[in-house]
Amino acid sequence: MTAASHSRRNGLARALAAALALAGAAVLPGCSSYTLVDALPAAIGGLPEGAPERPATPAPYPAVHDIPPRRADVPLSDAERKRLREELILTRDRTVRESVTPETTASTPPAGGARNP
Repeated sequence: MTAASHSRRNGLARALAAALALAGAAVLPGCSSYTLVDALPAAIGGLPEGAPERPATPAPYPAVHDIPPRRADVPLSDAERKRLREELILTRDRTVRESVTPETTASTPPAGGARNP
């Protein structure tokens, strides 16, 4: 092995070690409540002048394992479901009847009847 390739390998190892150290230094502040952005001036990417201060204590996590209380309303009974379905069908049919009038059907050509010149 020549001295040039050995020094090149050492230089590459040092560059890789420096890159890993910088990456680790960038990741570690993510675990703290104080970030580097708080200390940077606004001109180089820090918080703007009017930004509110961070709270002294962080907000608590939501209680994801708590079971919510039972609902006050009950599901529809079969008779209520049937009545609601019939009302929706009647409303749909009435809307279709009202949207199709004899004037619009007489002036509208049948589908596919008109040809482009």
